[in-house]
Amino acid sequence: MNRFLAVALLLFLASFLMLSCFASAQIDSSAQVGDHGAGSSSKTAPAAEQSPEVPAIPANAPHMAKQTRLEIIRDFEMQLVYSRTAFPMGAKGLRLKDGSTVPNGEELRQALTLWGPAIKPGDPVHISYVRIQNDHIHFEINGGPVRRKKWYQHIEIEGAGGPVATGPNPNETTNNPHGSFVDLCFDRYVPELTAQQVRSLLYPVLDFNARNKEQAYLDTVPPKVKDAILKHHILVGMNEEMVIHAKGRPPKKVREKDGETEYEEWIYGEPPQDVDFVRIIGDEVVRVETMKVDGQKLVRTEREVTIDRGEKEAKQQEPDVRAPNAPSLRRPGEDSDEAPRPADGPGAPLPPPTMPEPSPGPGGSGPGAMVSAGR
Repeated sequence: MNRFLAVALLLFLASFLMLSCFASAQIDSSAQVGDHGAGSSSKTAPAAEQSPEVPAIPANAPHMAKQTRLEIIRDFEMQLVYSRTAFPMGAKGLRLKDGSTVPNGEELRQALTLWGPAIKPGDPVHISYVRIQNDHIHFEINGGPVRRKKWYQHIEIEGAGGPVATGPNPNETTNNPHGSFVDLCFDRYVPELTAQQVRSLLYPVLDFNARNKEQAYLDTVPPKVKDAILKHHILVGMNEEMVIHAKGRPPKKVREKDGETEYEEWIYGEPPQDVDFVRIIGDEVVRVETMKVDGQKLVRTEREVTIDRGEKEAKQQEPDVRAPNAPSLRRPGEDSDEAPRPADGPGAPLPPPTMPEPSPGPGGSGPGAMVSAGR
């Protein structure tokens, strides 16, 4: 009996040791697999999105075929994309060639000042019309700068009293302030291209890969500003739009005056949290003051980033010139009091009126003599 119990105990111990070894081997193998999977995922993690490479077009590329034209028009019309630049209002639009746009720089700022922006960087836009010409592809966005007529507005009904107009009122404006266009230009003719090549060529002005408005806007700002916006941090030198993207619209605004300079104080946060006071002059952050919970006060006034002021700076620098045909309350022929007048001429001031001198009478001269002479 004792021998039987000893043999059973030995078998139990042997089976227990085998099970424990098997379990430990399974744990080690799974750990190795997990480590290997983590390493492979870190190596194969997608890199940050970069601008697409502009395709090289051969010099002897053939003209775009008719079938390709139909495919390009069908592929791009009614697409929803995001803007990477500002489009001015009016019928001027943008011209894109070899990766550069016209107008640009100071000329674009002046156009934005005169006509205003139809589309800003990061705004969602839709391609409403595509037309392929001899040496360029015309893309209208948000309806284009001019409203197109409906099919029924081209119909003309003629009766006994003459033709009856069915179109819009001739006095009604046909401008579309929310629309614009871009012309993708080539040297001699539009070559054979794929849809992906056209997207790459349009990347300086339109982003086809952005998933939302925020991502499209972040791709248009400098890397330092982009990193600050993602961290919800405000830098001295940012403009108002960047501040809104970084911290949102301010819950409180205070308009103050420092000497002759007017400014706005945007206030973020309330005690017992950190409170940021962002001072904005014009369209630029000039001072950031942070009040910590422990009472510490941090003030930054040194410029941390330089941003192209664009539209608002051009508007501030634009001289205030009165249009020659501006309305006035003066009567025809009246001059402004501040207008310079020549010493002699039609606009010269008239001399004060003088009384005519009477002719001398026989008894002397003067009014008394004239009276006595009359008697």
